[in-house]
Amino acid sequence: MSTQEGGTFRQSVPLWAGLTFASFGMVMGLALSDAINATTTLILMIVPAALFFQTMRAASRKSTCSGRGEAQRLYIKRVAIFSSLYLVVIALQVSLLDGEDRSLAVRAGLSVLPGLAICGVFWAIGRLILDEKDEFLRMLIVRQTLIATGFALGFATIWGFLETGDVVPHIPAYWFAVAFFGGQFLGAISNRLTHGTWGSL
Repeated sequence: MSTQEGGTFRQSVPLWAGLTFASFGMVMGLALSDAINATTTLILMIVPAALFFQTMRAASRKSTCSGRGEAQRLYIKRVAIFSSLYLVVIALQVSLLDGEDRSLAVRAGLSVLPGLAICGVFWAIGRLILDEKDEFLRMLIVRQTLIATGFALGFATIWGFLETGDVVPHIPAYWFAVAFFGGQFLGAISNRLTHGTWGSL
C-alpha cells in the first residue's frame, strides 16, 4: 500500500464512522441479549469510543477549518487523561469486586469512579468551549454539544417510556452517556452539512 493510499485509509470518515457504529451496535446487541455482563460491556465500550475519536480526527484532517490550536491540543490531552483514568478504574472495579464480598462503601466508591472519569470528559468539552478563541469554531462546538445533549435526552426519554410499556428491556443509565457521545458524531455531521466543516471537537 502506498503512502497516499495509507493516508486515504486513515482519513476516510465514512470508514471510521461505519466501524464506530458497527462496533457500538455489536456491543449493545451483546449487552441487551445478556450475552455479556455490565462490566464486560463497560470494557468493550472502549472500542467504539476509540473509533469515534479516530473518526473525529479523520474529519478534522479533511476539514478546511481544522482548529488545531492550543485549545484543541489541551482538549485532546484532557480527554486522553480521563479516558486513561476510566480504563484504570474499570480494571480496579473488575479485579477488586470480582467474587469478593466487599463493604457497601467500597462497592459504592469503586462504582462511582468510572462515572467520575466520564464526567471528566464532559468537563473537558466545557473547557474547550471556554478556551477556544475562534468564535466560529466555538459556535460549531456549542452547536455539536447541544445536538448531542438533545439526542441523549431524547434517547433517555423515549427509552424510558418504552420500558414503562414493556416494549424494550431495561438498560443501565450509563448508556445515556454513550448516547451523548453518539450524538456528538451526529452534531459533527450536522455541522458539515450546514456549515461545510466538521468543527474541531
